[in-house]
Amino acid sequence: MATQKAKITKDAIVSLYMNYVLEHGKAPKSVYLFAKENKFEESEFYAFFGTLEGLEKEVFQLFFVNTINLLHAHADYNTYGMKDKMLSFYFTFFELLSANRSYVMQTLKSNPNPLKNLTQLTLLRESFKNYTKEILTDEYRISQEKLQNFQDKAIQESAWLQLMYTIKFWMDDSSAAFEKTDILIEKSVTTTFELMRIAPLNHLLDLGKFIFKEKIYNK
Repeated sequence: MATQKAKITKDAIVSLYMNYVLEHGKAPKSVYLFAKENKFEESEFYAFFGTLEGLEKEVFQLFFVNTINLLHAHADYNTYGMKDKMLSFYFTFFELLSANRSYVMQTLKSNPNPLKNLTQLTLLRESFKNYTKEILTDEYRISQEKLQNFQDKAIQESAWLQLMYTIKFWMDDSSAAFEKTDILIEKSVTTTFELMRIAPLNHLLDLGKFIFKEKIYNK
């Protein structure tokens, strides 16, 4: 009696895809060829992903998800303040990137157009921005409720830009164990939160109102 073939999982397809890219130095030309080479049905791929591009985005999303899972595995994590949560995220996330450095370097440098490569990070971008919003505490929020949504979005976008810069720095980092990236993370995240504490947006808004009045009404 013939045994029924086990269905392939989403994680297995992601792993096969990463191995394909590393072994061939490029992405597969089609879902059909990718499935055929790895001995599973094309329809099984479409049960989880719509396109190969969608799978590429999912890889970086999984780095994020695995980072969050590792953070929540530590009981003390939920007691951390916003700065320490962000530092923990950075160090854990970049440990995962470093464990998969060959794949990350290959895919983020595969296209001569840097913007094309960055499309792989769209799911990561949304997840990281949501994470930043979730850990944002009242300690860093302005008092005017009607402006808080604007402030939250500004912090999310600036946090994303900082993460992007750190990824670029890490890709260029040739130091042992990427120790220069660790130093950058410590200094940049710490400095960012110190600036947020020293110059809260309330004060910047008051300054902006003062300058506006001086320039517009006192000419």
